[in-house]
Amino acid sequence: MNLTASLKEYLKTSLPWPAFWKLKRFWEEWNVFFSGKDLTSLGRIYKTDKVRAHFYTPVYEHWFRSLRYKPVRLLEIGVGGYDKINTGGNSLRMWKSYFPQGLITGIDIYDKSSLALPRIKIYQGDQSDAAFLQHVSAEEGPFDIIIDDGSHIQSHIIASFETLFPLLNPGGIYVIEDTQTSYWPSYEGSSVEMDTVASSMNYFIKRIHDLNHTEWKETDRKVDAIGLVTLE
Repeated sequence: MNLTASLKEYLKTSLPWPAFWKLKRFWEEWNVFFSGKDLTSLGRIYKTDKVRAHFYTPVYEHWFRSLRYKPVRLLEIGVGGYDKINTGGNSLRMWKSYFPQGLITGIDIYDKSSLALPRIKIYQGDQSDAAFLQHVSAEEGPFDIIIDDGSHIQSHIIASFETLFPLLNPGGIYVIEDTQTSYWPSYEGSSVEMDTVASSMNYFIKRIHDLNHTEWKETDRKVDAIGLVTLE
């Protein structure tokens, strides 16, 4: 453990949570002030795994750059930190910094309310609960960007999409992270039955087929309602 990490651990265990939280925020914003302010630099400062583990930030920057200085409404499913009340919210703070006029909303199965900040609201609830998602959208949406970094369980991914995608602002962006769990049995996926398992991969392959339904020949297949939504 290096000196900086040792000092951080000492302060974390010695200071009351509100004092440590304020100090942590000050340190983050100090580093942001002197950074290049691109999304990857911000991701490193806020220590989100969108940089360290997945290298998502360059892709996000490509798609979100044109929205950066607009009053976007962004929803992220999954705050992070699992069941630790005062842990997580790293990517929410990254989004707040990247979108200086944006309103950022997070949802998590655990209570993460202690991590809320000006322009960051956090709701506790189940991402597969349609009524809960509709409530959040009614309160904070319609959203311009939705990012699913939640449980990564196949049925949850699909349930969230079917509720939230029709509520997305026209022209909005819906992102699902970690789709490799489509092949992992512990997340309701499968590599052995990858063509038939009810995974998010198979779900969206079917959506792509539906998107091209005007080209179908000699079939009785029907287009699902959610497929029609994607054509609007």
